[in-house]
Amino acid sequence: MFRIIWVISIHLRNFMRRFMPTNILLDAIRTRRGLKWGVPAMLLAIPYLFAASTCTALIEGGASRLLYVVALVCIWNALKFIAIGPVSVVLLLLCKRSERLSMRLRPLSTVAEAL
Repeated sequence: MFRIIWVISIHLRNFMRRFMPTNILLDAIRTRRGLKWGVPAMLLAIPYLFAASTCTALIEGGASRLLYVVALVCIWNALKFIAIGPVSVVLLLLCKRSERLSMRLRPLSTVAEAL
């Protein structure tokens, strides 16, 4: 039983990772070229929070309670975008530091050959 649940969760995670737009965007931001877009991507949390607020207002107005699931997904996506900002800044600083160290430790002969 535990193995079946484990396998289903693995397949569900792989599906979500490949086909959900927010996960695709967050994967693109985590690349070296995309790290600079982490802080502006935090602004994408605003529409998600607005959508969650709209869903809860509709539920209070008499709409189906299934909209709570949509609101939960919107809140989860907003939290992911809020978190990627500081994470991308830290990762960018670490990448820059690593690049500086590798340039400093590179022998001078390879620098002269490159010129």
